Amino acid sequence: MAKRERSSRVSNGILGFVLVVLFALAALIIWSVVPMLADETFGTASPYLTASQKWTYSARLLLHENELTSPGCAASAPVDVKIELGDSILTITARLSAASVISDQTSFRNYLIYKGIDTNIRADTYSLSCTSSPVLIADQIENHTLEEVTFDILPGWRAEEVANALTTSGIDVSPQDFLAVVENPEKLNLPSYIPVGHSLEGFLFPGEYTVARTITATDLAQMFIDRFDQQVNQAGLYKENTQGLTFYQTVILASIIQRETYADAERPLIASVFYNRLSSNMKLETDPTVQYALGYSDKWGWWKSPLSQADLTVQSPYNTYQIDGLPPAPIANPDLSSLRAAENPAESDDYYFRAKCDNSGLHVFARTLAEQIANACK
Repeated sequence: MAKRERSSRVSNGILGFVLVVLFALAALIIWSVVPMLADETFGTASPYLTASQKWTYSARLLLHENELTSPGCAASAPVDVKIELGDSILTITARLSAASVISDQTSFRNYLIYKGIDTNIRADTYSLSCTSSPVLIADQIENHTLEEVTFDILPGWRAEEVANALTTSGIDVSPQDFLAVVENPEKLNLPSYIPVGHSLEGFLFPGEYTVARTITATDLAQMFIDRFDQQVNQAGLYKENTQGLTFYQTVILASIIQRETYADAERPLIASVFYNRLSSNMKLETDPTVQYALGYSDKWGWWKSPLSQADLTVQSPYNTYQIDGLPPAPIANPDLSSLRAAENPAESDDYYFRAKCDNSGLHVFARTLAEQIANACK
């Protein structure tokens, strides 16, 4: 009896081992075959996907192969779908769905990610139809080219943010080539108010541009500078600053004002605070200059918020908590509203301001440090 039981246990053990081996082999086969089948059906996956991501997206595509490779409708006229600069992949697929170009947002989004198209969609207006399969629609989006494209610079962007936006703009200028011109613009036709040896930071005028796709980095930078010069001259802003600053210093101050508030009505008041502090030999102590000095991080992007006490001690010629007066150069690219405020500040006795406690993004102003402390959020 004991021998039979031992024999049975041994047999069960062998069977269990065989089952484990077979299960492992099956798992290995599935792990290898799924990406292979997806590659045959949908083409090579993005090299930026990890092995697990590649397998996951491969499986998802194979489960929805028919929806992705078949036309969504039998007959439909093309419709224009506008993809704007900065649109997320969720926004883009939602717009395509709302226009009835695609029916399944999730599977289409999975395909874009699988192919790596999701990070390379250019801002433009696309003429698309559901008579094409989602795979073909994705191909149209990926290979879309135009002679001219629209490019936007947002007020308060620093030069690196302008450069990064080129990646998905459709303009054939790399961020690296553009920043090289920004840092060394000696080949450009520059206005006299930009000092020799300085970068173009502060003079890449915000707004919408129509740009030839094949433009060079030099001509692109010249376009932005020409727009700046045209706008400030038309507005009568390029003149002697009655507050005692050079025009270059005015642009430096305008770049700080731009980063301090989104509200045009507040800009002259914020300018008055800074002029009052400058005239009293007080440090400006403005957070955007610290954010500029800290630079980029994966955690906070280009503009860290909130700042820590340790951040305020960073050693930099741009840190106005540490230096006297203005930083040596602009920290961002201001619009006309901020430039006007820097040249024409409000008249006030205020030396301080801080964010209101109502989450409006607006500010409350104070004449004394005691008032400033009293305005703190409880």
